[in-house]
Amino acid sequence: MNITELLAGLQAEHDQTADRAGELRGQIEQLTAASAETEARLADLATTRKVITELAPAQEDSEPAGSTTAYQAIVNAFIQHPSQAFRARELHELLGMPTDEATVNITRSRLGRLVRQGFLIQPGRGSYQKRT
Repeated sequence: MNITELLAGLQAEHDQTADRAGELRGQIEQLTAASAETEARLADLATTRKVITELAPAQEDSEPAGSTTAYQAIVNAFIQHPSQAFRARELHELLGMPTDEATVNITRSRLGRLVRQGFLIQPGRGSYQKRT
């Protein structure tokens, strides 16, 4: 191998490495932007939670369980079981709620809203889980 071939090979490797470095810089820029957006969303959520907590009336432990709203009961169930996926009927059974079709359909609608609000995810058709 002569010096000209060696230099040509080095130049080709340099060009490939420079291209790869450019690709990686682009990925870093995209990830940095996505990270900044996610951090801003986390800050917004923390602020929202703080404001709601401060404005919400304090609940005492002696408050009867029946006085909580259906949404509160559903959210509390997912908070207590963050890694478990539930179907609407299973959630009703867990919470001691009626399991007739009309009532379960109302809960499905509520679960759909919680998915759209970003509190829950749907790991499968008809199952719901707390977003981690």
